[in-house]
Amino acid sequence: MTMRTTQTVVRFSAPFMLAGFNAPQPAGDYRVDHDEELLEISSRLAWRRVGAFIHLPAIGIDGHTHQMAPIDPAVLDAALEKDHQRS
Repeated sequence: MTMRTTQTVVRFSAPFMLAGFNAPQPAGDYRVDHDEELLEISSRLAWRRVGAFIHLPAIGIDGHTHQMAPIDPAVLDAALEKDHQRS
């Protein structure tokens, strides 16, 4: 099975809390890696998201440690939608 990883940057305008995190994260821009697998459907190629990782801390914030935390893509999409409705 063919896999790929793409990277995007998402922006939160307010502090946010995600499932599995033990503290709210500050507003800012965050790198997100999306893992996708190739699907072959009727002579077409399509990619399906199978996982995602958010890089902590946010871009531009100095931290002693940097980590990649797994996140459900649907949970991330919902958190971003909620954030955009507030702004």
